[in-house]
Amino acid sequence: MLTCQDTVTTTTKPRKLPRGSRWTYADYCKIPPDRKRHEIIDGRHYVSAAPGVRHQWVSAHLLFELMRLISKRGVGTVYNAPIDVHLAPGTVVQPDLVVLTPRSTIVGIKKLTGVPDLLIEILSPSNAGHDRKRKHERYERAGVAEYWIVDPERNTIEQFVWRDGAYGEGKLVRDRIRLHVLPDVEIDLREVW
Repeated sequence: MLTCQDTVTTTTKPRKLPRGSRWTYADYCKIPPDRKRHEIIDGRHYVSAAPGVRHQWVSAHLLFELMRLISKRGVGTVYNAPIDVHLAPGTVVQPDLVVLTPRSTIVGIKKLTGVPDLLIEILSPSNAGHDRKRKHERYERAGVAEYWIVDPERNTIEQFVWRDGAYGEGKLVRDRIRLHVLPDVEIDLREVW
C-alpha cells in the first residue's frame, strides 16, 4: 500500500499545482508539516487552521467515552486526529474521530485506506460549512455507514446513517447517542459536554 514515505519526502515549500490540476495522494505527501489540517477532497486541496479550545475539549471527552465503551471492551477501534483516511483516489481526509468495527480491514501502517464505519467531525467556526456540506456529501458518496457532526457550541450531535445509497435526515441528539454501527454502544453525552 502506498504511503507518503513511498512517494516522496516532504519539502519546506508548499506544493503549487498548475491551474485545473487535481491533487493526488503523492501531492498530499509533499505538503510540509505546518500544524494545519490539510485534506484533499475530489482532487481539491483544503486547509483548516488548528482547532480551538472548546473543540479540543469536546474531542478529548468524546474520545475518552468512545475508548471506554469501544476499544477497552474490544468491540472496535477508535482513532483521533490527526490521522489520514485515504477514502478514495483524490480524497484524503482527517476526521476528528474514526470508529472501526472488528470487521474493518482498512488499517495500514501510516493511514486508513478505504471506508471507515463511523466518521466524526467536530465543528469549528471556521469549518462548519466544510463539514456540513462538502464532507457530508463526500462521505455519503463513499458509503460511510455513519457520520456525526458534533456542534460544541450547541452541545448537539447530528447523526447520519447511510441507507439505500444515501444519508437520510440527520437525527439531532443532545443527551444520549447510540451508535448505529455498534448498536450495543450508547454514550451519555453529559459526560462529553
